[in-house]
Amino acid sequence: MSIEIITNTIFTPSPSSPPHPLLNSPIPLTIFDRAALDLHIPILYAFKPPMPTNESMKEGLSKALNHFPHLAGRLTVDNHLRHCILLNNAGIRLVETRISHTLEEQLPLDLSKDLSMYYQPINDVDEPLQVQLNRFSCGGMVIGLSAHHRVADGHSMGFFLHAWARLVRGLEVHPLPYHDRAAISVPRNPPHYDFDHQTIEFTEELVTTPSPIANLAVHFSSKFLTQLKKQVMGASPMHPYSTFECLLAHLWKKITLVRMLDGNQHTQVTVAVNGRARLKPVVPIEYFGNLVLCASPCLTVDDLLKGSYEVVAKAIHNAVAKMDDAYFRSFIDFGAMSEGKDGDIGMVLVLPEAANSLCPNLEVDSWLRIMLDDVDFGSGRPCAFLPALLPVEGLLILVSSCEEEGGVDAYLSLLNDQVNVFKQISHTLD
Repeated sequence: MSIEIITNTIFTPSPSSPPHPLLNSPIPLTIFDRAALDLHIPILYAFKPPMPTNESMKEGLSKALNHFPHLAGRLTVDNHLRHCILLNNAGIRLVETRISHTLEEQLPLDLSKDLSMYYQPINDVDEPLQVQLNRFSCGGMVIGLSAHHRVADGHSMGFFLHAWARLVRGLEVHPLPYHDRAAISVPRNPPHYDFDHQTIEFTEELVTTPSPIANLAVHFSSKFLTQLKKQVMGASPMHPYSTFECLLAHLWKKITLVRMLDGNQHTQVTVAVNGRARLKPVVPIEYFGNLVLCASPCLTVDDLLKGSYEVVAKAIHNAVAKMDDAYFRSFIDFGAMSEGKDGDIGMVLVLPEAANSLCPNLEVDSWLRIMLDDVDFGSGRPCAFLPALLPVEGLLILVSSCEEEGGVDAYLSLLNDQVNVFKQISHTLD
């Protein structure tokens, strides 16, 4: 496939009147921002023709950046040695390409193959946001986008993408983003924390070993999910577990089975939990930043594999339920009490580096409810939406299917020699 780079430039927001009130301000990272991965997360969108012209896409993007100045700023350190975002309108990386093939010839986008031609390199990047507009000969487009996770979580990026799409369609941004990071991380008086956050969310630097891994995608139809829910809730029909809880219970079992682990070994799942609706008072849904912590349901391998689906779903549900206002408030207080002692120094995430293995554990991100799959620039919803790269064995991302209403696509990374076995059992309900 021939791909030609047309432009590769720093793209700045259009001048706004009046200027954004936060312009030229250093915004300290909250404890939630510091608890996010210190890297770019790449995603891909595919849209069938007709798509708006590149000029229309860029005009809408320029306007959107005025409402989201953090994405056009720079991560830096202020005079107090605090990590922050300088809102200086330094701009984003914007690349335009021309592809000689039609989009249909390239679909479906296969995660098991190298998709890096569609997005910019994600290592050693100054710009918090990178956008690559890949225009096909038919007029279709693949948008490759990567954003630095410490600037915004997935929920926030979904909100930004909807704002960009609305502006391209000639609509206003509504509702406007909420940017007061300091307001959502105010500690109690006096601050106190009730959980061992230094061990749970942060730790010393981890020494890890790269492993040969493969990325794959598995589709679960709405019919299969209905059958799965009946399997999960057969013993407790009065407790309607969510699609996420049921499918995660299923995948946790299947992935653990192909790993061939000792029955007495413990396995846990790190589950990202959005705190916007859990904090009291509730944080505005349009808050732009990071507001996610992780639950960690844990079982022995024997209990996981021999236990019913309902037992596993209940373990997931109960662990997520514990991530309540009290837990989030405790984490905020932990951040306030650790600031001033060593700031960010020595606080390293309990999360993997690229090319590592999480075995015997998993990490799951659910993109089922964060508005990432229904972005519309004027030609309808995307025909494909997926993470562009899963560099960690044991990483699992769940996405609403673009092809089937009610279906779910699971993107995951396994050791090379486990892939074929997993494919054979991925849809068995036993």
